[in-house]
Amino acid sequence: MSNSKASSRGSSERIVRIGGASGFWGDSSVGAPQLVASGQIDYLVFDYLAELTMSILAGARLKKPELGYATDFVSIAMKSVLKDVVKQGIRVVSNAGGVNPQGCADALAALAKEQGVELKIAVVSGDDVSALLPQLRQAQPPVRELQSGTALPERVLTANAYLGARPIQAALDAGAQVVITGRCVDSAVTLGVLMHEFKWQPGDHDLLAAGSLAGHIIECGCQATGGLHTDWETVPDWPHIGYPFVECSADGSFVVTKPAGTGGKLTPAVVGEQMLYEIGDPAAYLLPDVTADFTQVRIEQAGEHRVRVQGARGRAPTASYKVSATYVDGFKTAAQLTIVGFDAAAKARRTGEAILARTGELFAQSGFGAYSATHIETLGAESCYGPHANAQALQTREVVLRLAVTHPRKEALELFAREVAPAGTSWSPGTTGAGGGRASVSPSIRQYAFLLDKSQVTASVTVDGQRIDVPLTLAPAVVDAPLQRPASTTQLEAAPEAPDTIEVPLLRLAWARSGDKGDTSNIGVIARHPVLLPLLRAQLTEARVAEWLAHLVKGRVTRYEVPGIDAFNFVCEEALGGGGMASLRNDPLGKGMGQILLTLPVRVSAALLALLP
Repeated sequence: MSNSKASSRGSSERIVRIGGASGFWGDSSVGAPQLVASGQIDYLVFDYLAELTMSILAGARLKKPELGYATDFVSIAMKSVLKDVVKQGIRVVSNAGGVNPQGCADALAALAKEQGVELKIAVVSGDDVSALLPQLRQAQPPVRELQSGTALPERVLTANAYLGARPIQAALDAGAQVVITGRCVDSAVTLGVLMHEFKWQPGDHDLLAAGSLAGHIIECGCQATGGLHTDWETVPDWPHIGYPFVECSADGSFVVTKPAGTGGKLTPAVVGEQMLYEIGDPAAYLLPDVTADFTQVRIEQAGEHRVRVQGARGRAPTASYKVSATYVDGFKTAAQLTIVGFDAAAKARRTGEAILARTGELFAQSGFGAYSATHIETLGAESCYGPHANAQALQTREVVLRLAVTHPRKEALELFAREVAPAGTSWSPGTTGAGGGRASVSPSIRQYAFLLDKSQVTASVTVDGQRIDVPLTLAPAVVDAPLQRPASTTQLEAAPEAPDTIEVPLLRLAWARSGDKGDTSNIGVIARHPVLLPLLRAQLTEARVAEWLAHLVKGRVTRYEVPGIDAFNFVCEEALGGGGMASLRNDPLGKGMGQILLTLPVRVSAALLALLP
């Protein structure tokens, strides 16, 4: 079944239009109705899953076997657009299935029956590899976590392989109007569509890389249309910001745009920031279907709110799937108190230290043992900037004390939660209490990522309950030649300064965006003008970035060049306090790390500065 709208548009160049309606479970409900109402899309794709989401869904299914999927997909998104989707011939791909894709399909089928529409639904499963864990514990060589190298935990909540686009392609080839998957790589919901529409094959590595990039650009919703943009003040009409869609051609090039009349903006800088978001080595972005190389990608304005992207390259994928597992490691909680008055930051820190000291003594008396981890932050005093905090911020007269802790025993943290409120009467003046009430205690869920040979994973596709075959992708007989990298320029010494150089924050010279993968943060930095690239290369060395972020980053900093868009990507290891689910930080996903790097002082001549708008 070929999409009628996509097939009928243009005789010389057929364009397939794919809208990205969701970037995570909890994204705004306006995305799907906005894109459908535009009348400009052939496909609607949704991304719902993060590592923590899988654990939440697993817990929901334990309580009610029919749950375990992203319920918002059915009860909010599809409920609001289903009749229009069917009427317009729009096809839908979503990873809302979570740990129960069949349950999600059943709920959608019930909704379709309720609304009186016919719907052909496909389910992609096989990503759950929990049943393999006992034999993997005995495997030689043993399974090791990708970042820490630790052994596989005994009590695992979820274990899901990141599947690729081939099962989605097979489901669409079989005529499915809606495809619901479990865990797949985020960009696969788009790549599967393009493989179906343009008949791309597993060996078409450049095309698969391009399709993956298209999916990567729209997988985070409005981040592709001005959300999180460095120059946020230039992005108009936030309340009505447009959700992105891509107009894709058979040669792999595409245009990123948004529905007419919506807010936000599309420029090469906005799309470039999103391209670098949450990736590692831009020359070797490892995906199930392809090893993508984004270093020579070109991004250019193609009209108002239209940005053309082309130049992605690809090589054969690896023989392994990445598996994301989660497990419980004790318990965690975080409490907050507002502190008002002179020296508020100092009062807050002393208050936090006093709470930890008192509860530590009570733990000893009760035989609980010590905390496994503690973290004190003073929100409002720039504590996330560490030694680079503004002196004026340190003298602020109002801060929020945030105290996060972990412990092997739940009752210990319940004791801690009770002992926070007495600080309001026992210690510093101006403590106004916790606005959210007593802190709740929850399991501390950690991620465990490892590699699994693809031969041990079998993806399954059913369409209206009938199983269909997914063609096997065999490893290439000839492995692609290793990537030839240019000689490293990472540690170049700074060029001699012109006599009229001045010091400015990096923000004046570059755009930046930071993201996360486990306990690793990446920061993409794009020069505001190509002529600035040599200056940034000389001053933004690995050593200098590591030094500036040393209060946050405990591991290695690696710099990669992305010459196609005059950019660098800094990959910072051991940077997030253990990663999103385990971190005690107020910013566990490193969203603010790019903002902190943008305060780094750099020297530039007045002549170069004058070239900037």
